[in-house]
Amino acid sequence: MENRATVNKIIPFSNVDGPGNRLAIFFQGCNIHCVYCHNPETINLCSKCKLCLPGCPTKAIKEDLNNIQFDNKLCVECDQCIKICKSNSSPRTKDYTVDELLAIIEEYKLFIRGITVSGGEPTLKAPFITELFKKVKSIGLTCFVDTNGFFDKEDISELISVTDKFMVDIKAIDNLESLCDTKMSNNIDNLKYLLSLDKVYEVRTVLIEELMDLDNTVDTVANIVKEFPEVIYKLIRVHTEGLREEQKEKIKDKIPSQARMKEVEQRVEAIGVKKVEIIDFPSV
Repeated sequence: MENRATVNKIIPFSNVDGPGNRLAIFFQGCNIHCVYCHNPETINLCSKCKLCLPGCPTKAIKEDLNNIQFDNKLCVECDQCIKICKSNSSPRTKDYTVDELLAIIEEYKLFIRGITVSGGEPTLKAPFITELFKKVKSIGLTCFVDTNGFFDKEDISELISVTDKFMVDIKAIDNLESLCDTKMSNNIDNLKYLLSLDKVYEVRTVLIEELMDLDNTVDTVANIVKEFPEVIYKLIRVHTEGLREEQKEKIKDKIPSQARMKEVEQRVEAIGVKKVEIIDFPSV
């Protein structure tokens, strides 16, 4: 097991990361880079380039012996450090041991149903999270993994066994490289495997025109999910919230209309998916 893992942030109470109130842990590091990623600061580790130091209004970020030191008590979450970062990272990360994370979780255990690990891509930290989940389950909480689905199921077999449910993103069926900076193929086989184990809580697809074969992707996923009536299929309208300017430029003309979203929803329902949810951002 890894002794420590880098965490981008911890949200004590979240109602969008699985059922009920959940404590969400966002691990640092990702194995793909999607054009619409809404938290690109979780992709890489801080390179200690120090570009963020001058812009911090409260001096929460400091240089100490050629390292970057972050003082959470001084931070006002203005995100200036994230906006200026050229490395898709953040100086505000923190390394934790399993027991340090468990101590935080125990503070909230009476008010949450469980925890959800996200990122970045949490399966990159499978040994660490496996150990964390074992301890979290011993105090009566459920454990969910929010994943892009790009993993070797043999490599993370122990994590799969101790996870209650997965929340799986299916990015695209074809031409994934036009949407994400990756050489990987689609992750449908991993989705099918998790479904066969009754380990899937929801499947999600972000809908964007031109950069993906939207219709083929949605139809393929819907025809798989329809056999599992308890699994939610979320159709997410791509949005610009939280994106950097260069990202906004790439997607601003590719956002599906609300009419298009409704059309896709109706087709998924016609295929036979029982639980379909549209996640829309009308302000985009």
